Amino acid sequence: MKTIKPLREKKNTAILLIHCPDKQGILATVTEFLNKNKGNIIYLDQHVDRQEKIFYMRVEWELENFAIPQDKIGEYFDTLIGAPLQMHWRIYFSDTVPRMALFVSKMPHCLFDILGRYTAGEWDVDIPMIISNHETLKPVAERFGIPFYYFPINKENKAEQEAAEVELLRKHKIDFVVLARYMQVLSEDFVRQFPNKIINIHHSFLPAFAGAKPYHAAHQRGVKIIGATSHYVTSELDAGPIIEQDVTRCSHVDTVEKLIRKGRDLEKIVLSQAVYKHLQRKILVFKNRTVVFN
Repeated sequence: MKTIKPLREKKNTAILLIHCPDKQGILATVTEFLNKNKGNIIYLDQHVDRQEKIFYMRVEWELENFAIPQDKIGEYFDTLIGAPLQMHWRIYFSDTVPRMALFVSKMPHCLFDILGRYTAGEWDVDIPMIISNHETLKPVAERFGIPFYYFPINKENKAEQEAAEVELLRKHKIDFVVLARYMQVLSEDFVRQFPNKIINIHHSFLPAFAGAKPYHAAHQRGVKIIGATSHYVTSELDAGPIIEQDVTRCSHVDTVEKLIRKGRDLEKIVLSQAVYKHLQRKILVFKNRTVVFN
């Protein structure tokens, strides 16, 4: 299936994500640096966590007339501003297309939603591979023309298979991973190699309705709201920094089947929103919390 080319902006831009100890004048210092070097700012958002005393900022500017060569911007910024102000910072460029790997098992709803947005050109991203512990969704990958890799996993071969997966991800220079209802718990070693680069989705019943059939349990309790949560994966199960959440109402007239349908609709939308915000470089992680810029 042919992918529609995304409608990219004509002008190349740079995005700078910053967090550092808060002090007076940080915003002015950064914007002055950009203005002096002829950087036309097209987006700026900042936040101060008064409890932690941490300053957060996202700024994007056009590079067309910028005085500093693209490959030297980071060096200049760190020397003049980053290091003196004890900043943790990352810089990204709009002409660099991220490479995303999808991990799936048997449920197709999140996979179809992601691939639909991808083929429609909504996202500026490459998807070099789909990895699965089952062969169920291989025909979907073939339909969209994406290479499919099958890694059956059990207790005996888990470490070996994950090592092979990591090697494949490194070989294809994957920037981040999306678990599109991948029903395997990644090992701590796997997660450690991709910090804040693995995005997961699950229903929001955890931990109250943990287990294989959360919607059945929710139906038995007569819940009035169900939800979905997308987060970065950490070594602690389903406890990583939250990126996106949403809920929908339900009532006594909803059967288990209706709850499952509503839940899956939420899951695919919330996951796609989280992936989009990651692609837009609008997420900063500090400790186990996120700052998600508008």
